[in-house]
Amino acid sequence: MLRLLATIRKEWLLLKRDRAGLALLFLMPVVLITVMALIEDAPFRDYQELKFDVLTVDNDHGRLARYIKEGLESSGQFTLVDSVDGQPLTTEKARQLVNEGDYRICIVIPRGATAAIVSNANRIVNDLSKRMGLPAVQPVKQRDDSLNVVIYFDPAAKKAFKSAIHNALDNFLTQVQTNLLLERIQLQLRRKNAGAADTDTLDIQLKAIGLQEQATGPVKQIDVIYNSVQHNVPAWSIFAMFFIVIPIAGNMIRERGDGSLLRIQLIPGSYLEVLAGKMLFYVGICVVQFYLMILVGIYLMPQLGLPRLTLGHSYLAAFIIALGIALAATAYGILIGTVFKTPNQALNFGAISVVILSAVGGIWVPLEVMPPGMQFLGRLTPMNWGLEAINDIYLRHAGTGHIWGNAGKLLALCVVMLWIAARIEKRRIS
Repeated sequence: MLRLLATIRKEWLLLKRDRAGLALLFLMPVVLITVMALIEDAPFRDYQELKFDVLTVDNDHGRLARYIKEGLESSGQFTLVDSVDGQPLTTEKARQLVNEGDYRICIVIPRGATAAIVSNANRIVNDLSKRMGLPAVQPVKQRDDSLNVVIYFDPAAKKAFKSAIHNALDNFLTQVQTNLLLERIQLQLRRKNAGAADTDTLDIQLKAIGLQEQATGPVKQIDVIYNSVQHNVPAWSIFAMFFIVIPIAGNMIRERGDGSLLRIQLIPGSYLEVLAGKMLFYVGICVVQFYLMILVGIYLMPQLGLPRLTLGHSYLAAFIIALGIALAATAYGILIGTVFKTPNQALNFGAISVVILSAVGGIWVPLEVMPPGMQFLGRLTPMNWGLEAINDIYLRHAGTGHIWGNAGKLLALCVVMLWIAARIEKRRIS
C-alpha cells in the first residue's frame, strides 16, 4: 500500500511541475476539438442541414411547376429563386449562374408541361372508357416532341447530391401525373353516374399505405444528427487520452535514468503496487480528460454557433467505456516507456503511432468514408473500439448491455500490453 501511495504522489508531483505536459493533456485537446469541429462543420452539414438556393425557370405556369415548388419548399432545405437582381430568370442566365458556381441547382420547367400531362391523362382515361363501353370524351392533344424538366447542376456537385435531387424531382413528377390521372377518372365516373344521389363514393385515393419514421430502439428520440460535434468531441477526446503515452513514457525513462525507480523498488512490497499506482493515477487523468471534453461539447460548442453535443441515456455505459479507453491508453504508455531506452525514441514513436492509429481508426474522418481495406484495419484499432462504443451510446442510445464487446476488447488489450511490459521489465532487471 505504501508503494502505491508513493507512486501516486510522485506522479502527481511530476505532472504538476510539468506545465507543458499539463497543457498537452488538457489545453491541447480543447483547442483541437474546437478547431476540428469548426473546420468540419460544413462538410458534415453538406447536403444534410444546409439550405440551398435553387434557381427555377417556370415557362409553364401550371400545376406541375406548383407541385415542384411546393415540394422543394416543404422539405426545408431549399429556397427557390426565380429572379436575380430584380430581373426574372431566363434559361440561359440560370445556366450561366450554375456553371459559374454561384448556384448549385437550376430547374427549368418547359412551356406546355402541365398541358402535356393533362393530355396524357385524358388519353389513358379515354382508353379505359372504351374498354368499359363508355364514350371517350376527354380532349387529347397530339404531340410529336417529348417534354422534359431540365436540371442543371454545378459541375462540382457530388454524385450523391445529384442522385437525391433526381429522386425528389422524379417523385414530384409522378405525383402530379398520378393526381391528374385520378381527377380525370373521377370526372368520367361522375359523368357516368350523374343521376346518382351520392357522388362522394366516387372519390379515389391512390395512397393506401403511408410512410412513418420510428426509432429502432426503446428510446423514441430519432432526430440525433451525426454532425461535426457528435463526431469530433468523442473522437478527439479518445485521441487526447491516448496522448497520455508521452508523459507516462517520458517519466518512466527518466525514473530509470535518475535512479528514482530504484529507490521506489527498495520500499518493502511488490512492484505490482508501483505499477498499480501509476495505472490509477493516469487512468484518473484520462477519465478527467474525457469528461472535460464532453463539457466542451455541451457548453462551449453552442457558443461558437455549432450544434450541442447530444448525450445518450446511459451514463454508466459512457463511464465504463471511458474507463476502458483510459486503461488501454495508460497500458500503451507503460509499454512504450518500458520498451524504449531514451526519451527521444519513446516520445517520437509514441506520438507518431498515436497519430497513425487515430487516422486509421476513424478519428480524423468517419470510418465509413474510407476504402474497404482501410476500414478493415481501422476496426482492429483500440481507438475505433472506443469510438464505436461511444457512438452506440450517444447516437444509438445503447445501454451497458450493448457495449461489453468493445469494452472487453479494450480491457483485453490493456492486459496484454501490461503483460508484455512486465516481461520486458523483468528481463531487464534480471
